[in-house]
Amino acid sequence: MPSGQQLVISEPVCIAATGDACGEGVVWHVRDQCLYWTDINRFLVHRYTPHDRSVQTWFFSEPVTCVLLTNRHDVLALVLGSGVILWEPAMDVRGRRLFSLPDWPGARCNDAAVDPRGRLWVGSMRNNVGVDGTPREAGGSDGVLYSIDRTGSGTAWVREIGISNTLVWSPDQTKFYFADTLKNRICSYDYDPDSGSIRCEHAFPQDFDRGLPDGSAMDAEGYLWNCRYRGGCIVRFSPEGEVDRVIEIPAGSPTNCTFGGPNGNVLYVTSASLGSSSWDRLGGCLFALETNVRGVVENEFQFFPDH
Repeated sequence: MPSGQQLVISEPVCIAATGDACGEGVVWHVRDQCLYWTDINRFLVHRYTPHDRSVQTWFFSEPVTCVLLTNRHDVLALVLGSGVILWEPAMDVRGRRLFSLPDWPGARCNDAAVDPRGRLWVGSMRNNVGVDGTPREAGGSDGVLYSIDRTGSGTAWVREIGISNTLVWSPDQTKFYFADTLKNRICSYDYDPDSGSIRCEHAFPQDFDRGLPDGSAMDAEGYLWNCRYRGGCIVRFSPEGEVDRVIEIPAGSPTNCTFGGPNGNVLYVTSASLGSSSWDRLGGCLFALETNVRGVVENEFQFFPDH
């Protein structure tokens, strides 16, 4: 979006009425021009292909919380409740386990992302999903934020987290943003692109009065688009943490978002139906909004050598 140009956002449209209990973990696959996302409580991964508006779904044996790209376009990294595995969707090959969460099943993985250095980051939380997918109470401070390298070695960076959400980096690769949903808190950290480390926690927007911070996307202007769980909206925050725009979503609990589409300017938004009232008929749907700003391109987990 050229400097000085006014932000334009279309009305959100439901493009896949999948009825997700807790839609999450959304990623745009640039090479295949399709979108992947999960339903945590139903143990599902969905794929939406815009050119024919089709949806394909895979079932897993435990919660799936996030889908991430790798440096092989035919292989994805799947974040499960118990850890991270490799997955080839074309033949549904569920391969190598990369990381096992130490505290599973008392805790589970939640939101995840790949940093500019190609390392995988995942945050955990107290496990609020039963063995049959039924919701259980979340709470406490059992969560940990980890980074994982290509060997599967994990490094803990932040502890005593309620619910880990929002793992994004600024376009200039100097800031890392992270949210604790239960604390209604988004923080930024100084990010070192050479070492891939974070330090110096800074307060970003806190105690915004609509819902709680869930997943986020970053645009090319350095603005953070944060989904507000039980707030029925997405908030676009400036790099200074000021509210730039509030975008109404026709679902009570938008959960996560990412930019995609051929031009990288379509915001795809997942949502949850859990705990919704009878009026929330579109809870659990996938939405799309067209904008005149592009998103930051998703990083790829650099797992495969010389690729």
